[in-house]
Amino acid sequence: MSSDPRGSLYLLPNTLGEVAPEAVIPAGALDRARSLDYIIAEDPKAARAFLKRIATTRPLQSIRVERLDHNTRASDIPAFLEPLLAGSDAGLLSEAGLPAVADPGASLVRLSHERDIRVVPMSGPSSLVLALAASGLDGQRFAFHGYLPIAEIELVSTLKECERQSRKLKQTQIFIETPYRNDRTLATMLRALAPATLVCIAADLTLDSEAVKTRAVAAWRRETPRLKGRPTVFLLLAE
Repeated sequence: MSSDPRGSLYLLPNTLGEVAPEAVIPAGALDRARSLDYIIAEDPKAARAFLKRIATTRPLQSIRVERLDHNTRASDIPAFLEPLLAGSDAGLLSEAGLPAVADPGASLVRLSHERDIRVVPMSGPSSLVLALAASGLDGQRFAFHGYLPIAEIELVSTLKECERQSRKLKQTQIFIETPYRNDRTLATMLRALAPATLVCIAADLTLDSEAVKTRAVAAWRRETPRLKGRPTVFLLLAE
């Protein structure tokens, strides 16, 4: 039996939007989230709302919730692990989906490994995996690019490079966008990409308004959806 006093870092799944947690998150992950009294979250207010929704077994006011977001300094991250080094368990919670994937929590996970803290990933919805599976595009070879550049010239250049790489490597290219810029990004895609390039638009995954469709660019140009405000994953494959 191990005498190591360190606690474990649990990577807790969150919903992708307004949906009942038990509809998309396994019971085991929900039970673990309900049992923790230390949470490290991208947005503490949203984290407390999530804990209330899942009916945490701890008094809400007694749960310690610390903020870890894109503004957190690298020098501040070791302090998050002090309770774990002392023997407490903690949960890492993103605003949506799985933490540490396209998420500032990755730096905490890396440091946990360096400090020999056990990292336990919990199953739950991942918009990237769900979109790839539903797209019908190549699921053997793919690359995720996160957010693309905002400036139009850089965005066009990056899209064309993604298309070249996709054609050369026979590789699905995946990226996301801030929801209010979705329509602009899609319009730029449809101008910049070749008519035969396949594009999948996966919006509102796991929600009642979910819509996933793969078409050639030429077909999307004839019938372009409105995506403003809808969490969306974009995928492309140039054949």
